[in-house]
Amino acid sequence: MFIRTAGPHDLPAIRDLLVETWHATYDDLYGADRVTEITNDWHSLRALKARLDKPDAEFVVADDGSEIAGMAFASAAGDGKTLTLSQLYVRPGRQGQGIGGMLLDEIIESFPDAERVRLEVDPANAKAITFYRTQGFVEIGRTENCGKDQSGIPALILERLFA
Repeated sequence: MFIRTAGPHDLPAIRDLLVETWHATYDDLYGADRVTEITNDWHSLRALKARLDKPDAEFVVADDGSEIAGMAFASAAGDGKTLTLSQLYVRPGRQGQGIGGMLLDEIIESFPDAERVRLEVDPANAKAITFYRTQGFVEIGRTENCGKDQSGIPALILERLFA
């Protein structure tokens, strides 16, 4: 498994990964129709392509040569001291193999001036919360609208400070 920068040719595989992961994680919480609506908006090819061109951002994939097993996207705000980790997903069948940690490490190493990384995670996503806590994240707040204004999806706001 190696971590590399995502390119335009990866976008269909990344979208497939996101759709698979979201349905596996959230169908029981929000229903398959709502999850499809979210993935068609947040994880459309157009939305993913916009991330490729975003300045002060890093978009990486975990690639084993036969499939994209994970992906992550983060961007730096203002002075570059705070990173926002917008996405970090690993295919359900590949979770627990260290891929998430490799993606997170690559994101953090891509921003040497950063002092912290923040993210939002659904409070019902126990697996993700456990992962982030083992990676040194702590809860610093909550929101009722994860990701987009008025999404109606609650989230914990987690942060990890760098030593």
